[in-house]
Amino acid sequence: MTDLLFKKLVSTLSSLPGIGKKSAYRLGFHILRMDATAFSNFIESIESVKSNLKFCKKCAGITEFEICEICTGESRLKNILCVVELPEDIFFIENTGEYKGKYHVLNGVISPLDGIGPENLRIKELLERLKDEPVEEVLLATNPTLEGDATASYLFNLLRATGIKLTRIAHGVTVGSTLEYADQYTLGKAIKSRLTI
Repeated sequence: MTDLLFKKLVSTLSSLPGIGKKSAYRLGFHILRMDATAFSNFIESIESVKSNLKFCKKCAGITEFEICEICTGESRLKNILCVVELPEDIFFIENTGEYKGKYHVLNGVISPLDGIGPENLRIKELLERLKDEPVEEVLLATNPTLEGDATASYLFNLLRATGIKLTRIAHGVTVGSTLEYADQYTLGKAIKSRLTI
């Protein structure tokens, strides 16, 4: 019976994104080895996150408040809006320390094969924000995938008549890598995104 409980734990852990069966087994054994206090803190932390965090009413980023600290932050640039696919993308961009504007989360990308069209994304909310806020530049920071590029292209065509400056994050060869290891799509993107020096 004990074995069935552990298999259930492994199955639950492997349902998390990025966690394969091997990693789920390792995590499962780690949880079993945790002392009672560490385990209690671990569970308390998960429960606290689940019950206290929500999505910002304005940008759809993660927050403890109705409106997140980035949206209400006085030091943030109000004239630039970075459009991302998912709330976690904000975390990755913030970690660079290079971006000081505000955000808008689409909650996905256009993907006809998955039945996701523009109407399923937070595009209407984006258009409303552009009317109400003093935005001068929209930075499209969707992922460099076919769906991400299709979404960026759709937004570009939708917004170009507004007169707002439209920019896209650069794509290309990873810093420290060599051309021989870049796939054809990435290398093609690097050539299209070339900069004048």
